[in-house]
Order: sequence, then structure tokens, then C-alpha cells
Amino acid sequence: MTLAPPSYIESFILATFRQYCSQKVGADPLLSSSDFRRFWLSSALSSFGSQISTLGLPLCAVLLLHATPAQMGLLVALQALPFALLSLPVGVLLDRKRKLPIILCSKLLSGLALASIAVAYWCDALSMPWLYLVGFLIGTNFVLGGGAEQVFLIHLVGRDGQIDAQAKFGVTESASRLIGPGIAGMLVQALSAPVAMLATAAAFLVSLLNLRGMRTVEPQPSPSGKHPLHDIRDGLAFVWRQSLLRTLAWSAGVWHLLYYASASLSILFATRELGMTPGLLGAVQTLGGVGVLVSSQMVRPLTRRYGSGATMLLGMSSTTLTFVLTPLIPAALFHSPLASAIAYGLLVFFFDCGVTLFFIPYMSMRQKATPDAFLGRMISTMRFLTVATAPLGALGAGALAEHFGVRAGLACIAAGSLTLTLAMVFATPLRGVRA
Repeated sequence: MTLAPPSYIESFILATFRQYCSQKVGADPLLSSSDFRRFWLSSALSSFGSQISTLGLPLCAVLLLHATPAQMGLLVALQALPFALLSLPVGVLLDRKRKLPIILCSKLLSGLALASIAVAYWCDALSMPWLYLVGFLIGTNFVLGGGAEQVFLIHLVGRDGQIDAQAKFGVTESASRLIGPGIAGMLVQALSAPVAMLATAAAFLVSLLNLRGMRTVEPQPSPSGKHPLHDIRDGLAFVWRQSLLRTLAWSAGVWHLLYYASASLSILFATRELGMTPGLLGAVQTLGGVGVLVSSQMVRPLTRRYGSGATMLLGMSSTTLTFVLTPLIPAALFHSPLASAIAYGLLVFFFDCGVTLFFIPYMSMRQKATPDAFLGRMISTMRFLTVATAPLGALGAGALAEHFGVRAGLACIAAGSLTLTLAMVFATPLRGVRA
């Protein structure tokens, strides 16, 4: 029997693969849209860039400028400050302007700000005030561009396509969580932190160029003759009048307080209480990316069967489980520090899984409850109400741990999370929300 030449075999395999991919794309209403594929690619690039900058920016401060703990705290605070200062006025802007130009502008500014770190370093001008400014700009662009992306996505896929779209974004988010920190570490170790920031800037700029090819024509919002402060007041009043949005706002706000409180103690607990090395801690943290991947595949069937509200409560319960169990991990589970590290890693998996199951239905419900004219103000108002005060959680947890120990601080967070979960299950209408 005569075998076909290798070129024919390769052509056949390639043609079969193309046909399979074409069928898969054609069967998916979102993937069949070239604009959605561009938007998804842009989201993936930005996600990888954010993972690298999250590690690279503090490493620039620590390795190059020998920053003190107080300086590091100020650097993080300045990245969060735009949520408190700008969320409400950005909401007015998003309801009055097209979103795609805002997204492009935010990516351009983020790329330039990150690239400036490398330029300043090579010119021997890099300083902590420079990094403070870059951190504030990154936070500002996240508030501006992140809000615009959420509103634009609704226009791109429709309200009914939100769960499916967010599940797809969850896949790339999990990939960036798994791969991004490793890439950042290799770049910093092999080429220096400023070069890592330059690579991050390139990711944002490539994302910008990709989005410029979109063909979707976004309608111009109706002009408003109202004063911006009047629109801000209307946004706050709209959220307050909507029972579902009001419930989502206070529950997510309390959750963020607890999350930031836990985040302020988690590294101390892992390194000092469990004795984990930075390398081992980084390895177990990658399980969070696996959790995001698994839950992103679960969220759509769960919401179809049980509804968005019940799925959100399931996610909340998963995060509460991790809050409750974390302070109970002994320094040497079964007389093995490695077993304690594995237990900690499993809780990271369940926590990130719960976060995804919590926030994808959360975003879908709040957007379905909001008319187009209020989308920008609703998103920014909800961000303001749920995130702006979250650093108070970190300050409170730090004070508790300072006086009573890290485990005691984590135990208080666990008690607060358990109370919140019970209140959401039995004192809110979320269980019955199907949207």
C-alpha cells in the first residue's frame, strides 16, 4: 500500500482542523462575531498585562528604590484612590459619551504610564514620586476604561449574552492568573523590572491597535442639559430606589471590606504562621487560576438551572468556607508543613472559584435591572459604593492582628463573612432571582 506524501497528510489534518474550528465558531453566537473576538482578545491582552504590572510595579519600588513599608502602602493606596475620587463623575461621562474612544484612550494612557518607568530608569530619574504618579494613573485608567468596557460589552453582546461572555472572559482570566505571574517573575529576573513594565506597556498598546479594527457602530448617547452633579445624584437615587441594586450594593460592599481585610493578613499568615517560602506561596497561588477556570465553565449551567441569585449565593458560600477554614490550618497539618501548604492552596482554589461564581451573576443582575440611559452611572455608583471604602477593612484587620494576632484577625473576618452569608440567604430576595 502506498502512503500519501507527508504534504498531503499535513494538508488534510490542517483542513480538518480548520473545518472543526469553523463549526465551533459558527455554532457559538458570540464567537461568530469578529468584533466580539477582537474585544475578547483585547481583554486577554490587558489581563496578562495587568498580571505582570501587578508584580512588576511593586518590584520596581522594592528592588530599585528600596521602598519602605510606608512607601509601599502609599503606592497601593494611590492605586485605589481613584475609586473614591472619580467613580461617580466617570459614571456621568460614560452616560454622555461613546465608550469605545474612552476605552482606547485609557489603554493608551496606561501603556504610556508603564513605559515611562523604563524610560525614567534608563535616564536615572526614577523615584518613588514617579511611581506614585504611575500608580494613580493606572488606577484612574482602570476606573475609566474598566467602566467603559462593561457598558460597551452590553452594547456588543446584548443583555442576554452577558453570562456567556463573562464565562469566556473567565477562561482568559484564569489563564492570565496561571501564566502571568510566572512571566512577570522571569522577565524581572532575566531582564529587570523596568523591562517587564515595558513589556506590559506593549500588551496595552497591542490591545489598543486590535480594538481600532472593530466595526461596531456605537450609538451616540442623547445629549444632557443637566449639571453633572445632578446626574450623579440621579445615579445614587436610581441605585437606592431599585431593591435589587440596593441589596447587591450593600452585600458586595461588606464583602469587599472582608476581602481587603483578609488580603492584608493572608501573606502574613502564609509566611509566618504556616512557614511557607515565597516560592511555595507563589506555587499554591496558581491554584486560584484553576479555580477561575473551573468556575467559569460552571457558571452558565448553574445560572440556567438555579438562577443568577442562587449561583451568586453559592459563590458567596464558597468564599465564606475559605474564610472560616483558613485560620484553622495548623502550622504542620498531619505533622507536615507541606500538607499545610497544600491545604492552603486548596482553599485558594475554592476562594477564587467562589469569587467567579459570585461576581459574574452579580454583574449580570445589576445590568439587567438598569436601563441603557443609566448604565454608566449605575456601574460607577456601584463601584463607588462597594469598593471605595474597602481599604477600611484592611486597616481594621491590621489593628486586630496587631493586638490579638493574625489568627484572631482572620477568625473575626470569618465570623463577619458567615454573618453576611446568612443575611444574604435568609434576609434578601436573592434566592429567587432568576435573571
